[in-house]
Amino acid sequence: MKGATLERVAASALLAAALCVLALPATAQSYAVLHPFEAAQQGPRGLVQASDGNFYGTTISGGVSGDGTVFKITPAGVLTTLYSFAGSDGMSPYAGLVQGTDGNFYGTTHEGGASGVGTVFKITPVGTLTTLHSFLGGGGDGAYPYGGLVQGTDGNFYGTTFEGGTNYYGTVFKLTLAGALTTLYSFAYSGGVYPYAGLVQGTDGNLFGTTLSDGANDAGTVFKITPAGALTTLYSFAVSDGKFPYAGLVQGTDGNLYGTTHMGGTGNRGTVFRITPAGAL
Repeated sequence: MKGATLERVAASALLAAALCVLALPATAQSYAVLHPFEAAQQGPRGLVQASDGNFYGTTISGGVSGDGTVFKITPAGVLTTLYSFAGSDGMSPYAGLVQGTDGNFYGTTHEGGASGVGTVFKITPVGTLTTLHSFLGGGGDGAYPYGGLVQGTDGNFYGTTFEGGTNYYGTVFKLTLAGALTTLYSFAYSGGVYPYAGLVQGTDGNLFGTTLSDGANDAGTVFKITPAGALTTLYSFAVSDGKFPYAGLVQGTDGNLYGTTHMGGTGNRGTVFRITPAGAL
């Protein structure tokens, strides 16, 4: 009897709680399409909100020559195409933009440029574009950057190329505001290859990133590199804990780094992971 009474009391409490939830006013959700991209401008990438309050981004294709664009959009949805790439000055910007401390925007194109293997560019808020570097793909220079840039505390920009470098497996590079590029590191097959994403600068001043493949188990890596170019492989994925990290990292307020893998894990559908700056995942 006592057990039955307790069950009835518990059931009454659950019913009261449910009725309270049902009685709560519904929170209105607002969704609005600010701009529908069409055939003339396709494949928009991530946005960055600039100091003027507007958002800036890129499209992989479209524009006057079909080679991609840079655009500005107001919070109200008024879009302006600031620049159309023409192949010789860049083509297919896969990454978004970063606003530099000088107020201009900086980014990469995956293809195009003098050698057809990608560029680094600067563009003003009104749309004046300068090609800062055209990758060569040989002689230690990188090729085909997919990731964007990060501006370091030293004022320079840092990024990765998917291919190129001494071993043709990708690079980490540094670029000054004036456009002088230095290849800091060329990946070799034993320590991770093909860095797809960009970099994040940690609170310790080092830069952190991922490689899509290789490492100890051909599943990708997490690495740390100093602004001077000394690289340390922090972790090699083992498939069971993740495989093929396409995306970059973000540093949490706890000082650890967080990221995702495209595949691997228990169901081979990808993972979310945490890794310390020392490499404990």
